[in-house]
Amino acid sequence: MTGAAVLLLDAAGPESAALARAAAMRGHQVHAATTTADGQAPARGLAGQVVTDFARPDRAVEEITAYARRRSVGAVLTANEYLTELAALVCAELGLPGNDPHLAHAARDKAAMANVLTAAGVRVPYTRFVHNDTELQDALADERIGLPCVIKPVSGAGSAGVTVVTSAAEAAAAADIARMARGRYDGDAAAGILVQTYAAGDEYSVESVTQDAVTTHLAVTRKVVTGGAHRVETGHSLPVRLPPATEATVHREVDAAIHAVGIRHGASHTEVVITPNGQCTVIEIAARLGAGHIGLLLQHALGIDVFAALPDVALGRPAALTPTAHGHATVRFITSPHTGRLTSLRGFPERGPGVPFVRWRAAIGGPVNAAGVNADRLGCFIVTGPDAAEVEQRADTLARQIRVQVDPPPVDSSTL
Repeated sequence: MTGAAVLLLDAAGPESAALARAAAMRGHQVHAATTTADGQAPARGLAGQVVTDFARPDRAVEEITAYARRRSVGAVLTANEYLTELAALVCAELGLPGNDPHLAHAARDKAAMANVLTAAGVRVPYTRFVHNDTELQDALADERIGLPCVIKPVSGAGSAGVTVVTSAAEAAAAADIARMARGRYDGDAAAGILVQTYAAGDEYSVESVTQDAVTTHLAVTRKVVTGGAHRVETGHSLPVRLPPATEATVHREVDAAIHAVGIRHGASHTEVVITPNGQCTVIEIAARLGAGHIGLLLQHALGIDVFAALPDVALGRPAALTPTAHGHATVRFITSPHTGRLTSLRGFPERGPGVPFVRWRAAIGGPVNAAGVNADRLGCFIVTGPDAAEVEQRADTLARQIRVQVDPPPVDSSTL
């Protein structure tokens, strides 16, 4: 190993593992900051790790920076949305390239996000921050909110705790769901919730990398999302070719959002809604690479190895972000038709030409949930090729062949 050491905040999960592999292949020692509370195994092949408490950020900064100095760490980054603010604080303490530590909370705390984006002139849904039932009723009576509206937690992720409310009678239950969906390291303190206007239109995300405050937009991703009260992403496809005027509008809004939340070095994933007339509303922004295998889609469709690029960005080195291919890639997620016990699976695709990645997470005989949050997804597969229409058609055909059998949960006789 000859390169500078790289430290990941949380080395569990597919994106973190891919970052670890990419950094190691480029000659870097890879270290990790972990917490025993997660219960997830970190990536393999680590040179070392520091165990800390992510729920106590002051202590975590102290322990992580001390470890980083001892190991001559030259870059700190994370793929964990809950730790992006901590990463900014650690980078600032160590004097390494990172995001603005004074603004980084606004890419996590969605109340702060709404405030700073609004102040920066970014088009966002009108938002009310509420603490109790009285404030909830006041928000619902606000004509700027209207119905349908969205009720969601301040610090959640992966659609957890998010409800699209179509009547005032649904609001109390939705608020309770949002209050229970705390951030992973938030502790037990009471949390407020957000009530937002519902942004109608097609859902997309913009995948970007910023280095020295200069942003490169890698791709626009089309999302397929379930309907109903709880929206789950069931597909991502990229790159999307928007009309030039619409693309310019989207990039302008996203650039302003990236600047407003202090992203200076690293990836960002900005969720937007676009109307048929090209109007763009920024829903949320995260200071991390898009999850749901978007990094793999970028590799297969555009030849951009974002997992290799991000350590370079964190080290302050030029990153390779120019497409070397011009194809198309889509991922399709499989969900359960209802809550129960998974009894059989038939027709799930196998890895092969044009299907470079398949993953099934649910165990036969084990419990599964109806799709309510992204974590309820059972598995996925990726389809790639040179032509967007052919890739989408093949993915649709493969998805239709999958048969998931779920038996309903047993009836609890004590409640009869």
